[in-house]
Amino acid sequence: MQIKNSATHFGIVTIVFHWVIALLIIGLLVLGLYMVSLPWNPQRLKFYGWHKEYGLLVLFLAFFRIIWRLSNEQPELALPLLEKIAARSMHWAFYLFMFAMPITGWLITSAAGLPASFFGLFTLPNLIAPDDSKRILFEWIHEWLGYALIAAIVMHSAAALKHHFINKDDILRRMFP
Repeated sequence: MQIKNSATHFGIVTIVFHWVIALLIIGLLVLGLYMVSLPWNPQRLKFYGWHKEYGLLVLFLAFFRIIWRLSNEQPELALPLLEKIAARSMHWAFYLFMFAMPITGWLITSAAGLPASFFGLFTLPNLIAPDDSKRILFEWIHEWLGYALIAAIVMHSAAALKHHFINKDDILRRMFP
């Protein structure tokens, strides 16, 4: 398996970025939906801490992933023009989500006047001063971005499965080593 992408295949670095970030995001979505249903107690606060730390990990990984993407060629998509446009649009939408979700989470934490710790290694500075009305706004944005992200994941997965089982092409297989 090659390290970098080629004109026909994704390299191992791209594949690892894809699956690690995908699993982290799915886990964060599940955790986020679960933790907000809990009463305020130490367990919920622990889940919030994990959610923030792993969300920041997604942000850091996304930063390196976009650098990797921009410095590597992308395998050609052998698709009709409209499908190619849809696929490229969805990929860039995922990059938007990979940045917008953690940043809005960080803004929530900042507006609440709380620290944003990265696994106890360091604490990030607050992006804004504490402000309850801004916290509520960013919570709303974060929540609805989450719902939109779930819809995008469902569409992306459905498209990959359609290509694999109906079109019987290599689109899905390209994302596996």
